[in-house]
Amino acid sequence: MGKPKAPKSPDPKETAAAQTATNVTTALANAQLGNVDQYGPDGSVTYSTNGYTTFTDPTSGATYNIPRYVQTTKLSGSQQAIKDQSDAANLNLSQIANKQSAFLEDYLSKPVDLTSANVDKYIDTHFMDDFNRDQDQQLSSLRSRLINSGIQEGSDAWTKAMNNFQSQRANAYDNLYGSQRNNAVSQILAERNQPLNEISGLISGTQVGVPTFGAPTNQPQLPTVDYAGLVQSDYQNKMAAYQAQQQQRQGLLGGLFGLGAAGIMASDRRVKKDIERVGEAEGHKLYSFRYKSENDNAPKHVGVMAQEVAKTRPDAVVRGPDGVLMVKYGTLFGAKKAA
Repeated sequence: MGKPKAPKSPDPKETAAAQTATNVTTALANAQLGNVDQYGPDGSVTYSTNGYTTFTDPTSGATYNIPRYVQTTKLSGSQQAIKDQSDAANLNLSQIANKQSAFLEDYLSKPVDLTSANVDKYIDTHFMDDFNRDQDQQLSSLRSRLINSGIQEGSDAWTKAMNNFQSQRANAYDNLYGSQRNNAVSQILAERNQPLNEISGLISGTQVGVPTFGAPTNQPQLPTVDYAGLVQSDYQNKMAAYQAQQQQRQGLLGGLFGLGAAGIMASDRRVKKDIERVGEAEGHKLYSFRYKSENDNAPKHVGVMAQEVAKTRPDAVVRGPDGVLMVKYGTLFGAKKAA
């Protein structure tokens, strides 16, 4: 088991640059998916590119060319003909409205006259003819009734009837001015606003119309990849694995240092296999290994090589009856050799 190496922490600038590149790529792909040409009986909407906009990432300095899209709306032949006619009519109405509006400066500078005299004049002009016509009919009817009743013109009965009629006519005349005053005021204001309403109607009828088409449906959208999150997650996983290896290694070394004075192990390189350098302890190289007498799947041991220890601490090395060198770990790690 080699000495584990801590994973390299992610570079913030590299991660940010990669995240920006991912976002730009996703945005461009979504634009391509979303700009769907549409064709129908009334016309079409198509998309094309018209050059590019350069974008430089301030973090990485990387430059991206972002396409500029153009949306083109085209009407069918019949719809275009209708639009041309409608445009011509609207243009005529707009020109008329422009000519009509020329008099507004003088027209609006004159205040509306709602004085009693002007209101009475309006009533006389617009309502008096009907009033007089009705009164004349009533007078003619009264004269016919009197004659048919045998009442002679100039008699007292005749004079009295005529006086009563004149009195009723005077009351009706007064009532006419009272009842029609509000109506007259409304009519004066309506006539005042009529030119304004006409011009407003002409203008409102010449609004520019923009053809519309239904938005594309069921268009897929690519989600933005959380590249930075993936990098951080990978780093955390590697760090966790490194910490687990460290704990395992510390456990092995802890067991090695825990050997007592009687801890003597066969440490001769000649009886070992699968040897791998794993570290160092108090100036002595440590190796993982299996004994040649063990199965290849057996757990590895950790220890020193007797031949190396003999060069610096011969007091910690002994030779067994079979000639195999062994190391007294309690002596090797328990106390330094006296000078």
